[in-house]
Amino acid sequence: MSAHLLRVDNLRAYFHTADGVVRAVDGVSFSLEAGETLGIVGESGCGKTVACLSILRLLDPPGRIEPGSRIMLRDRELTAASEEEMRSVRGNEISMIFQEPMTSLNPVWTIGDQIAETLRRHRGARTAEARRRAADMLRLVGIAVPEQRLDEYPHQFSGGMRQRAMIAMALACDPSVLIADEPTTALDVTIQAEILDLLAGLQEQLGMGLVFVSHDLGVIAQIADRVIVMYAGQVVESGTADEIFSRPRHPYSEGLLRATPRVGRKMQRLSVIPGSVASPKLWPTGCRFHPRCPYVWSRCHEEVPALRDEARASRCWLEEEPARRIGGWDGVAVAEDR
Repeated sequence: MSAHLLRVDNLRAYFHTADGVVRAVDGVSFSLEAGETLGIVGESGCGKTVACLSILRLLDPPGRIEPGSRIMLRDRELTAASEEEMRSVRGNEISMIFQEPMTSLNPVWTIGDQIAETLRRHRGARTAEARRRAADMLRLVGIAVPEQRLDEYPHQFSGGMRQRAMIAMALACDPSVLIADEPTTALDVTIQAEILDLLAGLQEQLGMGLVFVSHDLGVIAQIADRVIVMYAGQVVESGTADEIFSRPRHPYSEGLLRATPRVGRKMQRLSVIPGSVASPKLWPTGCRFHPRCPYVWSRCHEEVPALRDEARASRCWLEEEPARRIGGWDGVAVAEDR
């Protein structure tokens, strides 16, 4: 039996196109415990959203989960589940707040109907019962006069209220796992803070595991217990939030942190990670970060580093040769065979 609430092992999600194979997620592993918040960070194009959609088996063709991948919900393997079984999992045992949630609500259905539909499908609730539960969920997420709001349409809600309605819908069936994919994107800082406080409070109240995906390191530092850093379809570093933010070991994690504005920091130009994430059709050889890394040397071009210890690990050859950590983001690396 699985010792974790959710366990993902060697997840590979590829898109088989006429132009080649897009290896969007390429060997990702992580776990989640009940009541824990796991933060996933990385630039756009690193595979964060595809990994989350894969957990719910929501990849559209030509995307597919490759053989050898394993997704366990407690002792139940989701990669082997039928589509009918997955329909009972989605929204019921695992819920997801999708990226850009303000466009995820159906504009021609009332808010109440959209929440109630989840309850009717997964819990067999009758219309009156589903409506009462929908009102309770809106009240739970802080929407005033919920009985009235049930009959309103998404365009009648503000951005923050639509976000809350999406959370209410995701939590309607008391899921064990909630996946939040950039849930505070496009919200102002006041509403963002309210949403983060709401999620933290609901998680404590309901005891669910939370996977929180973001490119905003400030948000992740505030909400996450553990963090995995993704780059080029792989996990490049993992650890507790304190370890990642106070003692980053992978050059990519270090670069992300140095590019983040901080309150109280003396006025200075922020560091920039040069270049951009490569195309997943043709990841670089060796370490996938080597074209952008300030510490790169010949071994990085030729050999693929492994992530040896999931609990606290860095996918980097500096783990074996720490003396080469010279120069870095403050200057040019000076390794002899760079």
